[in-house]
This record gives sequence, structure tokens and C-alpha cells, in this order.
Amino acid sequence: MMSSWRRKGTPKTAKKILGIASSLLLILVLGAGLFPGGSPAGAGSRSAPLSLASLPEAISPAADAKLKVLAQALALVEEQYVEPKSPKDLIYGTIQGAVSTLDSHSSFMTPEEYRELQIETKGKFSGIGIEITLKDRILTVVSPIEGTPAYRAGLLAGDQIVKINGATTKNMSLTEAVKSIRGPKGSKVVLSINRQGFAQPKDFVIVREIIPIRSVKARIIDGGIGYVRVTNFQDQTDSDLHGYLTKMHQRLNPFKGLILDLRNDPGGLLEQAVRVSDEFLNSGLIVYTEGRSAHQSMRFYAHPGEKTGVPAPMVVLINEGSASASEIVAGALKDQKRAYIVGSKSFGKGSVQTIIPLEDGSALRLTTALYYTPSGITIQDKGIIPDEVVKEPEIPSGKDLQKFREETLTKHMRKEGLTDKPWSQPVTEAELKQDPQLKRAVEILQNWPPKKMAQKPEQQPK
Repeated sequence: MMSSWRRKGTPKTAKKILGIASSLLLILVLGAGLFPGGSPAGAGSRSAPLSLASLPEAISPAADAKLKVLAQALALVEEQYVEPKSPKDLIYGTIQGAVSTLDSHSSFMTPEEYRELQIETKGKFSGIGIEITLKDRILTVVSPIEGTPAYRAGLLAGDQIVKINGATTKNMSLTEAVKSIRGPKGSKVVLSINRQGFAQPKDFVIVREIIPIRSVKARIIDGGIGYVRVTNFQDQTDSDLHGYLTKMHQRLNPFKGLILDLRNDPGGLLEQAVRVSDEFLNSGLIVYTEGRSAHQSMRFYAHPGEKTGVPAPMVVLINEGSASASEIVAGALKDQKRAYIVGSKSFGKGSVQTIIPLEDGSALRLTTALYYTPSGITIQDKGIIPDEVVKEPEIPSGKDLQKFREETLTKHMRKEGLTDKPWSQPVTEAELKQDPQLKRAVEILQNWPPKKMAQKPEQQPK
């Protein structure tokens, strides 16, 4: 049964909600275009909280009319819905609904969710250790972080998460998914995974752990070659990288080459991607972004000076788990002919999200721009194409991925993994045979330079 009603004037509740909705919806509609404090970055970036006092005092008559309709609708829900709903719940729900009509990377975060995002970039949180995204509106694994519960369980880049603890992920936002997957140390989460080759989704039961992420690891290779692995880009990545490079220059004489391993690196902070790239470049464009407003269209350049990452020959390793910030680094070094790229095509996550804090501690995560490599190539949905394609090692016959990774974990526990041994202990020939991509990188450096790096690009975007 349906009923209808009419009421003259504007009810008090509607007036109250109108004031709240007008302010919050203005922020949502006008977004980052008004606020230079919102800096383009990857997940985990922060900017100064906004002040509602900085918003325009008046809006267009058309927008004002729509806001009144919104306020009336929210008041009706608050007064007539079968269960009581607070103005806060209604306003948050309205913003979440509006943002859900945008692209898959934009989202609204409650104060709790925003705090979780900030914790993640500090390098320690409780969860299973995966980076996720919405690809074609499907919750998708970008990459499991090496050594974490997700990695040991056998999750792969490109896996589709169709259920979390039995609840469908259809129409679930990224922030909702992250909140559902994370939880207290020792608790379990069940992910239903759809993967190419699966007849039907398979359940993965994973025990959550504290995930301390050491973003930079290193080894040396006989013949004066350094090996550095970056697992993600967080606050201290550039300084940790600089430290290892300094030690390598002191240990390796001469320093004949460097391998930068970005495989299964899901990305992180844009600022760190720029700083890491700058470590290997003395000049030229690193990356540029283009958005709707002038301050969202930015250019990031390398700075001249003595640097630990220059001028040794360099090979960068990437695969389908390399995304976002790692693609910026690989793209910059490839276009500037600074490094030779080996592996397989990267993930293709080339949009810029700006984190805009709101006054109550909540925040908007808005896609405000796309980023491009120095030669003008967009990474979004295309990824970085390696100069030389080398397949990753196949799982031995008779073993499944989970068993293979459990054996790898056992090696880590015995300090036998590639990056678990002291950085100054040379990589052995046996270790190289287990990693065809790394082995090929060593061969390239031993026979430097590759033919494809004969010339630098003639033109760059202005």
C-alpha cells in the first residue's frame, strides 16, 4: 500500500538538513577544483582540512532548487521511514550515493575509514596484505604483498573477489571492501575468488596478521651489480632506497649496474614515485597529470645534482602486479632511456586520486586527473609495455600455487628467500636460475647497452 501527503512550507527537520546538505553537497559538487590544499596522489595522500567558510556564500538558483528537493527527500526519510535514521546517516548515505555514480576509484570515507587510510601509509596495519581496486566495476586484486597472508594463501593479481565472508561484493565500494577485509590480528576472513581457469569461485580462508611493510629490500650480485626490490611506495621509501644505494656504492667497486625490481608493487604515494624516479635522473620530465582545473594539471621534473642512483646502467623488472606509483617510475625511466624494462605488461592504473579531508574528519577520495609518462602515453588501462618480455617462472608440475608459496614462505622463515639474506651477501647462481626475469636482467647488464636504448626521445610534452 502506498500513501501520499502534502505539507505547506518547509518542515523544521527539512530546514535543518538543508543547511547541512547545502554545505556538504557544495564540497561534493565543487570538489578539488576550489581547494589547492588537495594534492593529487595515490592512496594514502593527505591534505589540509577544508573550511566551510571558504565556500561561496551563494549558489546558482538551479542548484539551490535541487538542494531544497534533496533536503525535502532527506526530511521525509528521517520522519517517515519505518526505522529511525539520524541526519548524519542520511547525509553520509547521500554523499556515498552521489560518489558511487563516479568512477570506481572515487569514494567517500567516514572518519574511521579515513583514519584507516592514513594508518596504511605509515607501513603497519592489521589485515591480509593485498591491494584491491574496482576493475570494470568488479572488486579485483591488484597485487598481494610478498610474504603476507594473502600472498601465502595463493591470491594473484587479477583475481576477482566476488564475496567477502559470504556477502556479495556487487555494488560494494572500495572503502567498504577494505573495511570488511581488515580486522583484528588472528581473526579469519573468507574471500570467494573467481579466476581464469576456475570452474566456479573458490573460497580462500585467510587469517589476518599485523602487516609491517618494509618497502625496500636489497642484495648484491657478483660482478658489481646491485639489486633493489621496492614492494610499495610509502613515507620512507625514498630514504630507505637512498640508504641501500649509498651502501652499494661503498661496497661495489666499480658499481657496474642496478636492477630495480617493481614486480607485484601495487603502488602508493605519488610523491614517493617522483622522489624515487628523481634518484635515477638528473634532468627531464618524470610524470605529468591532466585534470579539469589548472592546479590538477601538473609537471614533475628531475633535479640536477649528485645522486646515488646515477649513472650506473639500470634494468627495471615489472609484471601485471606492478601498478600506479610503480608504473610512474617504470614509465619515466623507460621514456628517458635511463633504464631497460624487462618482464610483462603492468596493471594499468593511471588515474590520480586526491584525498580531500572534510571538517568532521571524513574525506572524499576523488579521481581528479590522469597521469602520463614523459612521452605522453597514458597508463590508464594500458599499462607499461616492457622493452623485453620475459615470462615469470612457472609453477613446478604437480604443485599448486598455495603449496608453492608455502614452500617459499618456509624458505623465508629459514632466511633463504632472495631478499631475506643480508643485503651484502651475493645472489647465487642457483637463486638466479629460479627467477628467469632476474637472470635475464643480470645478462643484460653484463652485456650493456641493449640496442633499444640507442637514442633518447626527441620530443617531450611542453
